[in-house]
Amino acid sequence: MTILSLSSLTKRFGRETALDGVDLSLAAGERVALLGHNGAGKSTLMKLVLGLIPASEGRIEVVGNAPGSAVARALTAYLPENVAFHPALTAREQIRHYLRRRDAPPARADGLSARGGLADAADRRFGTYSKGMRQRVGLAQALIGRPRLLILDEPTSGLDPVSRREFYALLDELAASGTAILLSSHALSEVETRTDRIVILSRGRKVAEGPLELLRAEAALPLTIQLRPRDGREGDLAAAFPDAVRRGAHLTLSCPPSEKMALMARLTGSGDTLADFDMLPPSLDDIYAHISRRAA
Repeated sequence: MTILSLSSLTKRFGRETALDGVDLSLAAGERVALLGHNGAGKSTLMKLVLGLIPASEGRIEVVGNAPGSAVARALTAYLPENVAFHPALTAREQIRHYLRRRDAPPARADGLSARGGLADAADRRFGTYSKGMRQRVGLAQALIGRPRLLILDEPTSGLDPVSRREFYALLDELAASGTAILLSSHALSEVETRTDRIVILSRGRKVAEGPLELLRAEAALPLTIQLRPRDGREGDLAAAFPDAVRRGAHLTLSCPPSEKMALMARLTGSGDTLADFDMLPPSLDDIYAHISRRAA
């Protein structure tokens, strides 16, 4: 089932085109990462989907409804990069307030606090909260009403590594229950293994889209291979791979994807000079930088 559909979406601010003919769709349970440099159009796209600003051209549908309509707003949750709450309130008080605003039972506040990782801090004042803890409250309020579409703008900003892992585990649960997730982030190493599809914007245009494996194949960036010689055979291994660069006790070389099988044959034929090796594909950071430079 299609949860979000964008067709030829365009937004102009005077003579400036912030978003230019973007097509995009999200299915139920799909996790999509929206990447792009500052000013690429990510925030504009999110504001359009939320119905905060009107489109200049194109069409947006949230489960078949217009953005900003009562139905679309009821089905959509949003977590901004920076959330702010009154410093004198507690998390429990704030979440209860949001529940009443959504005509939901205030008693659900404890369960939402626990899902956001705030069970032990629900009665502390916001004035004592770190940025990461405030972000957890923002996530808890975003879960009110079991949204069909969840829009997240730099959601792990301020979270420590353990909290980030717990956050993505929660997103996995939501996706498994059918929530479509659109996530904007500059932390590419995080989204690399936590999303089903990646969309890259550059200067308002969609310049790449697909699973990481597809983007990696299209970029055709070289693989990095690290060789570990057997004790006492460093010189023999270096002679067998004169194109490798010595880095400490290892040898490192790069290989185009098209030559991977040929390199495997060379490694197999290296005999007892080679103790082990690692073959590292290009990361999402590498692919994103490549696509962004090509688009520019």
